[in-house]
Amino acid sequence: MINPSILIIDDENKLRQLLGRILQLEGYHIWEAENIKEAWKILENEEVTLVLSDVKLPDGNGVELTAQIKARFPAVEIIVLTAYGTIADGVKAIKNGAFDYITKGDDNEKIIPLVSKAIDKSLLQHKILRLENKLRQQFSLESIIGNSLEIKSAINIARRVAATDTTVLLLGETGTGKEVFAHAIHHESKRQSRSFVAVNCSSFSRDILESELFGYKAGAFTGALKDKKGLWEEAEGGTIFLDEIGEMSLDLQAKLLRVLENGEFIKLGDTKTIRSNVRIIAATNRDLTLEIEKGSFRSDLYYRLSVFAIKLPALRERPDDISLLAEHYLVEFSHKTNRQVTAMDKEFLNKISRHPWKGNVRELKNTIER
Repeated sequence: MINPSILIIDDENKLRQLLGRILQLEGYHIWEAENIKEAWKILENEEVTLVLSDVKLPDGNGVELTAQIKARFPAVEIIVLTAYGTIADGVKAIKNGAFDYITKGDDNEKIIPLVSKAIDKSLLQHKILRLENKLRQQFSLESIIGNSLEIKSAINIARRVAATDTTVLLLGETGTGKEVFAHAIHHESKRQSRSFVAVNCSSFSRDILESELFGYKAGAFTGALKDKKGLWEEAEGGTIFLDEIGEMSLDLQAKLLRVLENGEFIKLGDTKTIRSNVRIIAATNRDLTLEIEKGSFRSDLYYRLSVFAIKLPALRERPDDISLLAEHYLVEFSHKTNRQVTAMDKEFLNKISRHPWKGNVRELKNTIER
């Protein structure tokens, strides 16, 4: 959007055209409509930043139109034009989502600054929506590359489980994309507008992991000078991703089991129970059934976590996807480094197709980057 555009909806031609000329001099692109029908044609086919709409229109009401526009185009701001004695309509329009209202006949000193503020807000909203769309594309299941039956099967299962609120356990070797799948499941779920919090359980000692997850009260241990929120609270309403869950200590597993069963936890050093509404996605590169036999993982926790288990294939199990992934990363890194994309020769493609890729997709990505 180069120049912000304003749609003026008013059946009074002289007033509409005068207002249009005034705002055109301020550098705005102007669209005009005499009625709601014409306005919708413009809204649906052009990029509109701001709408200035009369309250009383030949084929409808500007107050009701405000709610309809905000429902369809949430980033578009609306200023309602009211006649003297109809200020109540302006107030109703604000309740319906309008930025503000102005009275017909107000001088330019009031109109122009108000329009400028509304434009600024709309441009910010457009930017936020673009970023949200970019995030959705980046973390969507459609962004996961591969044509093999193995990866397509995992994607289809993830798509089904994303629509639910159940706990998910992602299984697979290091580098198979477990966190990518966790992100995608979150971003395609009803919790997508809330936080996604990732925790690598192998990165912390037992005590530190507990305090990171559940927080602590001041004085809970040496150095705990003030209360601290845990990552569980940060993820409230959203999703927490527990990577390398097989590394978690048995006593902390017991605390996690309580959260899964009762939806509540207690901070370190506290006695108060905190209710929790967080979806759990866990991941491991270990065979948890073997860990249960060895006594290092709780069977009851395993059964609670594996309500819905998804096995991610190793890269060597889907060799036809190797060249697709390599070409994707070549283009990605070429864009990042502003270097011209060069095709990979057959010899190189044959070589990478035969490579065992013990580090899976992560190893392939690092190889292409180098």
